[in-house]
Amino acid sequence: ELRPNWWTHSRLSCVAGLRAIAAVPGLGDTPRRAVRLADAILTETTRRCLDPRGYWRQTPDTAKVDAALLLPAVRGAVPADDPRTSATLAKVRETLSVDGFVYRYHHDSSRLGEVEGAFLLTGFFAALAELHQGNDTDAFRYFERNRSACGPPALLAEEYDVEQHQLRGNLPQAFVHALLVECAVRLTPCHRSA
Repeated sequence: ELRPNWWTHSRLSCVAGLRAIAAVPGLGDTPRRAVRLADAILTETTRRCLDPRGYWRQTPDTAKVDAALLLPAVRGAVPADDPRTSATLAKVRETLSVDGFVYRYHHDSSRLGEVEGAFLLTGFFAALAELHQGNDTDAFRYFERNRSACGPPALLAEEYDVEQHQLRGNLPQAFVHALLVECAVRLTPCHRSA
């Protein structure tokens, strides 16, 4: 996102990254400082960006949810059982999910799908978030639905037009393919039992 704003997704991604740094052994004082900074960012982000209904807002000045907010919890910004994680996933399901596809966010006065298609990347975020919450069946549903949105050469685009059943945006989209592979690995029974 290029518009200047206080993006919740960016803040929570920093928290996840700092927590990952803190888990690396042999870094001296760095892990302690990383945790302290992660906690400070999370505290301020919670103060400014948590909706009174318990889900993460896209920015402090809007009540809109952003499906990109599903990924930071999967990456370790907050625990899987954190109520903010569950509430955000529920809000995405309720307002941004259509027929197994997930839109990034709701554009102001437009209905879903009018301004842009469902983002396949956020469909795979939803699959990972459902798996992270222990909702295996829903995780597989999101995975299969979004995986099947490929064109004849079996490549995935950035977006998918749910109504017209066609690819939109950049083709091929590398980030989407990377998440497809990650979802496939995480959903594989041998990987999950390890």
